[in-house]
Amino acid sequence: MMSRLTDVVKHLLIINVIMFICFHFVFSEFREYTFLYFPASDYFKPYQLVTHMFMHGGESHILFNMMSLFFLGPMVEQNLGSKRFLVFYLLSGFSAMILHLGLAYLGFIPPSPIVGASGAIMGVFIAFALLYPDVKLMLIFPPIPVKAKYLMGVLVLVDLFSGVSGFSTGIAHFAHLGGAIMGFILITMWGKNSLMSR
Repeated sequence: MMSRLTDVVKHLLIINVIMFICFHFVFSEFREYTFLYFPASDYFKPYQLVTHMFMHGGESHILFNMMSLFFLGPMVEQNLGSKRFLVFYLLSGFSAMILHLGLAYLGFIPPSPIVGASGAIMGVFIAFALLYPDVKLMLIFPPIPVKAKYLMGVLVLVDLFSGVSGFSTGIAHFAHLGGAIMGFILITMWGKNSLMSR
């Protein structure tokens, strides 16, 4: 199922790509300043609370996130409306950040820097799975169709297992879960039935 590119998704794609190009190829010496460092770190700057959500660590990182936003985001935005979708996206990203920093503060996970839109994207994943649970999404490897509700369930379980077990993957699994939790809360709170009647 393919939907037209919507306004907020389009602008989010543009911002992320511009940030990536600027700080990887033009101002590469300042790239790490866009990461979110633990507030107690000497490298922490307040603007990182926002910049980290629009920056990525490498080509595969931004490619996966932006492809996910491109294919899933428009249907979620059409359902929620543009203003509500933007709020949803940002709140999912901030929820990812808060859970990661909170667990780092408690000593449950290392206070490592994070970067990327993955928390917000996980929120979009969850919204899509709740709103369109039976829509089949094509995996890349292997190339088989899987219903959204099953695919998102597997992604959440993988993040939960990897985060709790401390399995080192170089991925901020609890940040993903923070975005997923906020996505679930917002769609449940707003009521998916009323949203789909828009």
